[in-house]
Amino acid sequence: MALYDQPYPDGQLKGLKVVDMTRVLAGPFCTMLLADMGAEVIKVEEPDKGDDARGYPPFIRGTSAYFTNLNRNKQSIVLNLKKQEAREILLNLLKKSDILLENFKPGTMDKLGLGYEVVSAANPRIIYASISGFGQYGPYKDRPGYDIIGQAMGGLMSVSGWPDSPPTRTGTAMADIVAGLNACVGILASLKGRERTGKGERIDVSLVDSMVSAMETIIQIYLVEGRVPRRVGNRYEFIAPYNSFAAADGWVVIGVGGQEVWKRFCKVINREDLIDDPAFLTNKDRVENVIRLEGIVTDWTSQRNVNAIVSLLMAASVPCSPILNVEQICKDPHIAKAREMIVEMDHPLDGKMKVVSCPIKFTNMKTTIRSTAPLQGEHTEQILTNVLGISREEYVCLKEKGIAG
Repeated sequence: MALYDQPYPDGQLKGLKVVDMTRVLAGPFCTMLLADMGAEVIKVEEPDKGDDARGYPPFIRGTSAYFTNLNRNKQSIVLNLKKQEAREILLNLLKKSDILLENFKPGTMDKLGLGYEVVSAANPRIIYASISGFGQYGPYKDRPGYDIIGQAMGGLMSVSGWPDSPPTRTGTAMADIVAGLNACVGILASLKGRERTGKGERIDVSLVDSMVSAMETIIQIYLVEGRVPRRVGNRYEFIAPYNSFAAADGWVVIGVGGQEVWKRFCKVINREDLIDDPAFLTNKDRVENVIRLEGIVTDWTSQRNVNAIVSLLMAASVPCSPILNVEQICKDPHIAKAREMIVEMDHPLDGKMKVVSCPIKFTNMKTTIRSTAPLQGEHTEQILTNVLGISREEYVCLKEKGIAG
């Protein structure tokens, strides 16, 4: 039975109410995961433009696919938080919620009268999470933070690229994505903690901290050896061969991570003489002589096409892979079909569209795309009347005053 045909529509987090005050990527990615796992996510947007990502390409039938992918399974309300009445409405909503996630500049929520002390006093069980560039405290806390800032200050750019290239940003927004994942982990851990204590939690995630944590061995090299790691391209400096290699019609990656794998690799490329060659006898030897070794590997790969290389190496259980582009990913029978990473959902206005699905696969209760991304303010009246008990007449008045939309 296909994953998205299984009869488990509710999700692991059904019953949890999340107020999402984030925009663009890091925060919406976190709440997307929570929503995919069944949480009720109420996205709070400002009047007029709403989430900036609504204006980001690519567009499909006038709607941002960027925004739609990240904000499926959510509801949208519009509140003008410059007005006191709107802030009071939001605080009343937070009293009935489990989780708040925001990604304003540190101090903004306090200025709005919605800081942690105020919100936790109104709802001691709430989990109050913040994502920012540099965190809620420290000498850099007031600095603005975008993904490229996180990658730069967190060190990732210093080790990305080739030795003769400038520091390089990764091809996707890794600081935002990892920060969103860390916020999601913190929220889930806090939910478990709340089961024991009955109390909520304050979570502080920064893009820079997230990148520093993701540097793992790179930073340990400096802490242990006093050596600043350099850019080495796609190579891994502790294992060889472990790199990307040119084929006759594309590129492959090959990772020879152990002595037995090395022996099998040598047999595949018809170079069993290398097994006893003193220059390549151990992994340490291979790392020390990596330039010569990679030349030997490239001589072999460059004479064969990608499919032939992968078939030969996989038959010998040597880790390898083609380097896929996005078109190939979206057509791949394992990724797109069997793992259902590319799925179809309703377009917000008309017809269907394809999006990337949740990467977390459960056995007993699936993640689902239950609804498309909301139109701006699509659920304001519904939330205010059904959740907060505001009458239809009161809602109309709030809308006329520019408090809600």
